[in-house]
Amino acid sequence: MRHLAFFASAAVLAFAASAAPAAAEEGMWTYDNFPIAKANQQLGTNIDQGFIDTLRLSSVKFGGCSAGLISGEGLIMTNNHCVATCVANLSTPQKQYAETGFLPQSREEELKCPGATAEILTDISDVTERVNKAAQGLDGQAFTRAKEAEAARIESEACGDDAKIRCQVVSLYRGGQFKLYKFRKYDDVRLAWAPEDRAATFGGDLDNFSFPRFAIDAAFIRAYEDGKPAATPTHFKWNADKPVEGEPIFLSGNPGSTQRLLTQAQLMTIRDVVLPMDQLIASELRGRLIRYSEEGDEQAFIAMDPIVGVENTYKRGRGRMAALIDPSFMAVKADAEADFRRRWQSNRSLSRGQANPWEAMEAIQPVARELYAPMALLEGGTGMGTTSVAGGSNLFSYARTLVRAAQERAKPSGERLAEYSDSRLSGVQSRLFAERPTYPELEQIRLEWWLSKTREWLTVDSPYMAALLGKESPEVLSARLVEGSKLADPAVRRALWEGGLAAIEASDDPMIQYALRVDADARAIRSDWENRVQAPTDKASEQLAAARFAVYGDAVYPDATGTLRLTYGKIEGSDVPGQRFGAFTTFQGLWDRATGAEPFVLTPGLQAAKDRIDPNAVMNMTVSTDTIGGSSGSPVLNAKGEIIGANFDSTVLSQRNAYGYDRNTNRSVIVTTQAVTVALRDVYGLNHLLAELGVQ
Repeated sequence: MRHLAFFASAAVLAFAASAAPAAAEEGMWTYDNFPIAKANQQLGTNIDQGFIDTLRLSSVKFGGCSAGLISGEGLIMTNNHCVATCVANLSTPQKQYAETGFLPQSREEELKCPGATAEILTDISDVTERVNKAAQGLDGQAFTRAKEAEAARIESEACGDDAKIRCQVVSLYRGGQFKLYKFRKYDDVRLAWAPEDRAATFGGDLDNFSFPRFAIDAAFIRAYEDGKPAATPTHFKWNADKPVEGEPIFLSGNPGSTQRLLTQAQLMTIRDVVLPMDQLIASELRGRLIRYSEEGDEQAFIAMDPIVGVENTYKRGRGRMAALIDPSFMAVKADAEADFRRRWQSNRSLSRGQANPWEAMEAIQPVARELYAPMALLEGGTGMGTTSVAGGSNLFSYARTLVRAAQERAKPSGERLAEYSDSRLSGVQSRLFAERPTYPELEQIRLEWWLSKTREWLTVDSPYMAALLGKESPEVLSARLVEGSKLADPAVRRALWEGGLAAIEASDDPMIQYALRVDADARAIRSDWENRVQAPTDKASEQLAAARFAVYGDAVYPDATGTLRLTYGKIEGSDVPGQRFGAFTTFQGLWDRATGAEPFVLTPGLQAAKDRIDPNAVMNMTVSTDTIGGSSGSPVLNAKGEIIGANFDSTVLSQRNAYGYDRNTNRSVIVTTQAVTVALRDVYGLNHLLAELGVQ
């Protein structure tokens, strides 16, 4: 990825210090605070609350992605890369659906995605006063745990034992508000269609985070209830027409995480500590996975999905680092923060007798910088970076979940780690018992990489090394743990779960014993982090949120948190230095771009269908909506509420969107419903799906 200069005026980026009201089409708005009048004024539309409610009830959260209901019988559209894990889990080296596509000719052939859930947000209520009251007068870990315990109680009261509903207390404005989100949950989700991986990722990593694009990055899943397709009378109407440049659109999805409300001091920690570590160790994992994939066809199959994941993470990190080292971008953010501080100081009712929250954040940063590496590597959950414990090893994840769950379930729900409260145990069990393939060689690569990087970053002399490695090398230890573990078998995991702490402590599984061995150090660093970083950060963030509401009112939207948001914009290209393109690509552009050499090779199905496809049909388009990772699969709607596409990517300049939105450069990349219709009809012959969509 090239480092591209940033061309934007201070006026355009005045929002970037995360305090000023949103301008233009900026904003990942919560559904209970969407600016209907403002959107109508800017877009020339006439939407109302009924339109918003229909969008919410037709939008779906699917794992770490977004999706949309498209029929009355539970059919859902998302991205192909969002079902990649499901495709990999359903595949074998002998039957690789990523190579052939998953093309069931009827519903009876749809296959269940192991461990997958689909959720629809049905209700939002404010519980801020109750959560804040629970932690009143407390400090450090007691402050954090009191809020977590109260949130868990609220969730349990709201949902009880109803397996079809999930409740989640969501923190917004970095602790400024707490909302109870209630979801209708479907835990039987089946794959209904997925194209070949090469059709969805045409152009490979070279085209990733760029435009023009020529990708059919779409897939269908279906929600089932009691063994039958779920009844979903509220859904988006399918529109297979050619999109129109300049048309207003709405995009509904679950953007993962933005950091627009962070102070300058916090951003400097991300720039100087978090991103450099994350990027360096991710690049090595990518290298190890690529080397492994080159050993043979089976290895390439096993490593394909992990490589795509780490490459996306690495590219996003590079784009974000480019923003944080861009003097003009950061100067605008600094100016806006200074303006916010002046407004706070001049409002005596806000600042009189109050600690300065910006100074409090500055005081926390030396501790955060010191603790980030051990916290990220041993425990995870910093909320700042992307480093994963054990390198994402499934076996270690199973072991830690079993060990922690056994220990925590012995306590009252309110005294447990938040992720093991009664209201969240069903989700833990669902993930733990799901039948997923485990590849020992991949497991060893991940563990060996994690152990070697942890030793490197924490140093050989770190007190954590005694438990983490003992007298073994990363190579020997990872091999011993993977070869001896039986946790790949769901029946073994279930037996250990049901046996409780006694079964865990008596287990001779080396991965279980290892998780027990390293657990004390991981819990200790988590406790230190909660006391010295998380709790004081939460307190200062609450004060900043109160000041923000007082100064700007509800014209400020919260940072993205992986919860449902609505954004809006228009279909249009881009015309700034380093990023000039029209709004659309067509199948004719695909034929022209196909060279016959990787990664520009047409799939056999596309090649065979070439003469049947209208070359002017639109494949992909760009829109000016405000999106971030997690928005993948987000349905794109016209002003009638009809679905006309799904978000699957953004451009390189848009990666700085984590810290601020610029309408001139921010572009989301969309696969159109016209392209999906063409693919279903002319390439794959899935007429039963077209009939369900109402396409003639």
